[in-house]
Amino acid sequence: MLKTVFHISKMDCPSEENLIRMKLNDFTTIKNLDFDLSKRELTVYHTENSVQIEQSINDLGLGAKKIGTYQTTQTSFKEQTNQKKLLWTVLLINFIFFLIEITTGLFSKSMGLVSDSLDMLADSFVYGISLFAISGTVTRKKRVAKTAGYFQITLAIIGLLEVIRRFATSETIPHFSTMIIVSIFALIGNITCLYLLQKSRSKEAHMQASMIFTSNDIVINSGVIIAGILVNWLNSVYPDLIIGTIVFIIVIQGAIRILKLG
Repeated sequence: MLKTVFHISKMDCPSEENLIRMKLNDFTTIKNLDFDLSKRELTVYHTENSVQIEQSINDLGLGAKKIGTYQTTQTSFKEQTNQKKLLWTVLLINFIFFLIEITTGLFSKSMGLVSDSLDMLADSFVYGISLFAISGTVTRKKRVAKTAGYFQITLAIIGLLEVIRRFATSETIPHFSTMIIVSIFALIGNITCLYLLQKSRSKEAHMQASMIFTSNDIVINSGVIIAGILVNWLNSVYPDLIIGTIVFIIVIQGAIRILKLG
């Protein structure tokens, strides 16, 4: 058995990890992929020459650099049996908060809440794709990734157009109290997801990637809370529109990465 170690400088979110998994899926010589996100390293366990594997990884344009190929006696790899149940749990939490935030966001006229709801929906897609990564149904995962990506981009663009319209016209100031209260509950939901993911202690790529996405969401939730406070303090719609713009752009960037999986 051989193991080849790569340093991948742009491997920093779920999309890149799933992209690598899908790119290498057809290699029957690969026995296991071991990701270390903190070091941005990938260790490929395989049985034959690594030249084609290296070329396939380089084709992705993620700044991959081969560190070396070594002999190893390792032949068995540990799997997490509870991953599906855990991912379904955090997926449902995110999707429920998507429904809550999109409803309250439209009711309170808050683009911050609406954009954050789309970010929650994006996370639901990521967890869903991670579930497909476990099951190994690559064709199905590609189809879901494309549908999810285009759907996200469409919603985010519509949201950005609405933000532009509100910047250009005189709009009612959103209900700051609704923004703050709902975002606090969403923050609690994301902290719960992060706790569950960390509790699993999984070192697999798609699980650690989910932790990164959830950590980013906690920052976004906090941003909407701050925007709500500023809306009340300044008696202005602009803090809400600014945070909405930022999050919509983040959602579009995430969607583009998801589309690369297809």
